[in-house]
Amino acid sequence: MGKREPFLVRVDPEVLDAVRRWARDDLRSVNAQVEFLLRRALQKEGRLAKGRVTERPGENERD
Repeated sequence: MGKREPFLVRVDPEVLDAVRRWARDDLRSVNAQVEFLLRRALQKEGRLAKGRVTERPGENERD
């Protein structure tokens, strides 16, 4: 992965709590979980450039 760009996001506390639990279940940081979810949504909608990797090596997507 290349350079990371920080950004601030405001989110409903209930949503953040759910993301925290999910990240903990998947052994990821909240930041990594948010990026994972964004990438998955972008791929599903065809908005991510072709050939990009969804996951970091060694990570498995659970559906």
